[in-house]
Amino acid sequence: MPLPDRTLPRVISLANQKGGVGKTTTAVNLAAALAAESRVLLIDLDPQGNASTGLGVDRSDRGAGSYALMIEDRPLAEVTRTTPVPNLSLVPADGDLAGAEIELVALGAREKRLQSILQAAPGLAEAYDYIFLDCPPSLGLITLNALVASDGVLVPLQTEFYALEGVSQITKTIERVRRAMNPGLALEGILLTMYDRRNNLSELVAQDVRGFFKDKVFDTVIPRNIRVSEAPSHGLPVNLYDPRSPGAQAYAALAIEFRRREKARAP
Repeated sequence: MPLPDRTLPRVISLANQKGGVGKTTTAVNLAAALAAESRVLLIDLDPQGNASTGLGVDRSDRGAGSYALMIEDRPLAEVTRTTPVPNLSLVPADGDLAGAEIELVALGAREKRLQSILQAAPGLAEAYDYIFLDCPPSLGLITLNALVASDGVLVPLQTEFYALEGVSQITKTIERVRRAMNPGLALEGILLTMYDRRNNLSELVAQDVRGFFKDKVFDTVIPRNIRVSEAPSHGLPVNLYDPRSPGAQAYAALAIEFRRREKARAP
């Protein structure tokens, strides 16, 4: 399916202030699935660095990454590296990223640092079709930078009761950022993760979310799958680790739906 014409890559944040909802898993596996037909850059903005580990970059081998990009003004090309997935590049989370929240406070235009960096990076449109930003599980300055720099926000939502409380907070934050700092920011969609068809609660949560957010909820759901959990320990996305697994098939379906929505959005 052809992509809409764009002068810049489309920037998508994956954000949810609640941890353990499949945010990083979705960032890695959706980016890898899209890379089959598109050029994708994943920027790991989570100090835990799980997206970097999931793409084969050991913690001891991080070097300069997203901290150097945002705080030390290193060029984007200098901190970008290849991954085991063709057409998927990565800016890893380096060890100093945990201190970025504090250091950003003292910088001018602190909430627009990442936006300015991406806008100034030479040749970005020729290099990538999509840029994914894996945000930390919080609503601090790093996440704010990601939202200000983004065109859309994809919110992974675990199908459990407590997750419903978190999704209202992130949607309110998206609306505040849109009004105050980034008028082009939109809710890209809500993705139901860790879905268990044997569990009535999963179905009830899914019904509630779809009833409230309507077509903003992706039709594709990501099931609980052991292969998805195992893949990061091998430094691979699930589509390379076990392409026939239900988890890999679900992320492949999500990539197709993501592209379909992209085409529908195009003028």
